[in-house]
Amino acid sequence: MATTPTRLSKQARREQLLDTAVAIVRTRGADGLTLVTLAEEAGVSRPVVYGHFATRPGLLLALHRRLDERHRAAVTRALRSAATGADAVARAISTAYFACATDMPELGAVTAALKGSLEMEAVRHESADRYAELMATVLRPYSPLAPKDLGLRCAGVLGAADALAAELNRRRATDDEAVAALTCLITGSLGAEAGRGAESGAGPADTEAGAAGAGLDTGPAEAGAGAETETGAGAETGAGA
Repeated sequence: MATTPTRLSKQARREQLLDTAVAIVRTRGADGLTLVTLAEEAGVSRPVVYGHFATRPGLLLALHRRLDERHRAAVTRALRSAATGADAVARAISTAYFACATDMPELGAVTAALKGSLEMEAVRHESADRYAELMATVLRPYSPLAPKDLGLRCAGVLGAADALAAELNRRRATDDEAVAALTCLITGSLGAEAGRGAESGAGPADTEAGAAGAGLDTGPAEAGAGAETETGAGAETGAGA
């Protein structure tokens, strides 16, 4: 009995392709991800993949955005359940940051594969700005610094976090050591009166609103695309394979 080809919306197909791309990077490394290998692994024709991403850098950039959004969303979720107080918030940020670095090694691999790309530099700056703004939002109740000064310190701390993540991935530091180091760097950046909001109840309870103010969307990546449909794997593999 003939089977009816699977029909997916354009957005659903894109999500499927990005999920497959993550699996390829995890098992073969970023060098193993091309438009051709993605089509083969996903069981679709090459024109389908080219229609979504056009070029390999376009595919890598889309994958980077997907993983980066998941990373920030995980940090935001951790902050929502954190206790109040500068130390508690700093530790929650640190723990979630390194947990993501460990759970999503594909993000570092994709970033490295895009090194030197002008588009990637713009994406990295945008990502760093959003992280710094999110951190500054949740840390503001515990610092006497002006918002701009606190934001600059958060940007600097994020650079240190990336360096610590590299040490962690090279197994030159344990998870506990990396978390302790980043926690100290965060609390040390808050200023002489850090912790002044600890008794006021301000802080992580407001993280969801703060994250929204920082422009962080914790929903599905790239949601809201058109509901165009395309022929699924059964019919696609015959065209341009």
